[in-house]
Amino acid sequence: MQSTTITGVHTIGVHVSDQNKAVEFYVDTLGFEKRLDATISPTMRWIEVAPPGAATTIALIGGDDTPAAGGETGVRFTVPDAGAEHDAMRDRGVNVGDLLRWEGVPPMYTFEDPFGNGFEVIEESR
Repeated sequence: MQSTTITGVHTIGVHVSDQNKAVEFYVDTLGFEKRLDATISPTMRWIEVAPPGAATTIALIGGDDTPAAGGETGVRFTVPDAGAEHDAMRDRGVNVGDLLRWEGVPPMYTFEDPFGNGFEVIEESR
């Protein structure tokens, strides 16, 4: 078996069509922290946001050569109480899906950012 020196996941990239609007949504609406915001070209910034205390960040990728935003990201966030966070996100105007509850599976739901990027929120196992 091959060995690796990879020790974790630092950043997951999410394509957005407007980086300023993305920062407003992720920081002001969701309550994430802005960890990095650096200009890397005349038309693009490198921006990383994350839930408070999280090790892995979300890079809000935008600029002239950025692929179209929208679609399932494959990113799953965890929360201690999916029902409470679902209600709080809905109250803040976030486009949330139904809260799903199945026998033997943690409660979960989906939400979208303003660019149509899809995420899931799953209740942490206790």
